[in-house]
Amino acid sequence: MDASNGTDGRIGRRFVLAGLLAGVAAPALANAPGQTARPLPRPGTPAPVAAAATKAPAPSADALIEAARLGGRVSYAVYDARTGALLEGRAEAAGQPPASVAKAITSLYALARLGPDFRFVTRLVASGPVQGGIVQGDLVLLGAGDPTLETDQLGDLAAALRAQGVRGVRGRFLVNGAALPRIAEIDRDQPEHVGYNPAISGLNLNFNRVHFEWKRGKGGWQIGMDARGQRFVPAVRMARASIVDRQSPLFTYQNRDGQERWTVASGSLGKGGSRWLPVRQPELYAGEVFQTLCAAQGISLPAPQLASASPGGTALAQVASPPLAEMLRGMLRHSTNITAEAIGLAASGAGSLRASGRAMSDWLRATHGVDSDFVDHSGLGGGSRISAAAMAGALLRVPGLAQLMRPFPTGTKARQGPTAQAKTGTLNFVSGLAGYVPGARPLVFAIFAADTARRDRLQGAERERPPGGPEWTRRARALQGQLIERWAALYPG
Repeated sequence: MDASNGTDGRIGRRFVLAGLLAGVAAPALANAPGQTARPLPRPGTPAPVAAAATKAPAPSADALIEAARLGGRVSYAVYDARTGALLEGRAEAAGQPPASVAKAITSLYALARLGPDFRFVTRLVASGPVQGGIVQGDLVLLGAGDPTLETDQLGDLAAALRAQGVRGVRGRFLVNGAALPRIAEIDRDQPEHVGYNPAISGLNLNFNRVHFEWKRGKGGWQIGMDARGQRFVPAVRMARASIVDRQSPLFTYQNRDGQERWTVASGSLGKGGSRWLPVRQPELYAGEVFQTLCAAQGISLPAPQLASASPGGTALAQVASPPLAEMLRGMLRHSTNITAEAIGLAASGAGSLRASGRAMSDWLRATHGVDSDFVDHSGLGGGSRISAAAMAGALLRVPGLAQLMRPFPTGTKARQGPTAQAKTGTLNFVSGLAGYVPGARPLVFAIFAADTARRDRLQGAERERPPGGPEWTRRARALQGQLIERWAALYPG
């Protein structure tokens, strides 16, 4: 859930508008089903029984679900993408935690509210003129909420500043992340050291994670914290780590006097390795990294200070994010939580994740006529709920979203099954999948499996890798593939 964004292709406005208008062109999709009603196929559309009669009998869904041994509740809905007919469902109106499948709804919401060409722009603003290479006032690193901002881009900003002859500032060096609300973590129930649960602000860097590396030598442990990019690897001082002689807990965290301090259990480290740790003060993190990169360019900046007021002055340099459609492609394919939250907050303008999730739910009801209850935009919070019928019903309205999703192959190495374009979602004992199955009779579906009682019993360190969790997830994924194969066989066209 914390991989960086991909940029393998660009999506134009024409594609998005075509997708958004697809639902308007087909009367059957005007009110995407969100309840248990099973609309009849249009005249001339083969009924499921007639289609199934021409094929070998598909295994029953109940038998597949029973064999998966998931406990809790399994629900699904599968629709004919051309007619909007509900072909098959099980507990399809029951609210379920969507996990990262929520990002598909976030994508629809952001495209509607911000537009496919929207970009976040990070600026360097000087409050006074540049005279003799010195900014006669404050220099402000002004964030717009870009969740994809990386160290290399800050390095390019520093180089652009140097190209203008800037060598220092007479006033302060300010960091401003007020474009989005400052949120310490996405979900309080997650382990504190997982990189996929970082802070969020209007000024983010490296998905608000710091790189921690360790190596054991004859003289003891060698450790380092840095904000590495592809071209620049600046050391970080505002986050420190120390290795402690203990078996557990694996990590502890403290924010003391503006410094983020981690301790790590030596018994769990082996001889060496690395991982990304979350940052809880993203503005100061970005500011320190930029200060270091400027020093490498011969530009002297004072220590960064937080600022919340919108600065006046002149923009000296700026860097823009990829267009929204490209960011969404990376988010859907790599399930980047901070990207979903920053984009969702930018779309809603709300002051908290809960309020922003509620605004998205209200939009979904008003636009697509389906009910939901989102507590965030990434699905990391286990409190979100949406039914399989509501999820698939919303995707019916925007078939073009399939082009932003990852392929989900089914079958085995010896026997290849159909490949869906879909968004996966995984939490502890929660697994979801929603998307599109191309073919002579294209399908739209959503599958949710959740054993919420088992999830709620987890305590502390169990939440990162609970006993039985990986095996449960493998069975859930296998079931999803089996259901898609079943539908492809039952409804071939």
